[in-house]
Amino acid sequence: MTDADAFTDIPTTTLAPLLGREQVMDIGIRPLWGPVPRAAGPAFTVRCPPGDNLMLHAAIHRADPGSVVVVESGDLDYALAGGNVCGVARRRGITAFVADGVIRDLAEVREMRFPVFARGVIPIPGTKSAARPLNERVRCGGVTVDAGDTVVADEEGVVVVPGARREEILAAARTKRAEEAAESLDTWESEHRARIGKILADQGFDD
Repeated sequence: MTDADAFTDIPTTTLAPLLGREQVMDIGIRPLWGPVPRAAGPAFTVRCPPGDNLMLHAAIHRADPGSVVVVESGDLDYALAGGNVCGVARRRGITAFVADGVIRDLAEVREMRFPVFARGVIPIPGTKSAARPLNERVRCGGVTVDAGDTVVADEEGVVVVPGARREEILAAARTKRAEEAAESLDTWESEHRARIGKILADQGFDD
């Protein structure tokens, strides 16, 4: 089973508490159009220095179908990609871009429904001159990402499941989802009221 098959049905809100804050990207990495479908897949990692987007343009021809291309960018002043790059990525079966940077041609990207999670848009493109290795460790949205880690992104945010924890987190998430599905709102409300009441009482809160 692929990462996409396993994780597409699991919200980031389920995964985040299991992973901890350090595996959740900051709020600046957000979907650039909506409603966006949940994207999940193994990370294909890219590093672009300030003002340059060569390696993202190289990556779209090298990332396997199903990959989530994760980009560490050196600035927010130049676009990493535009409509054609996203179009080729989509045609090649790349699942999404998650970029600690900006793109352009948002209307085209939205129309083709290619998921992009990034910091925003800017109309000016970067240059293409700085070759860097692909699939090395990057930092994106405050999270360290290694090639092959599972990335899950939706309208709530972006989380990264380290490769070594994939099966553990997947099993825990499935258990949590099953428990949540079996619990009625009435049961949740009753248990929640009792739990909150105990916390308040333990701290001397008096209604």
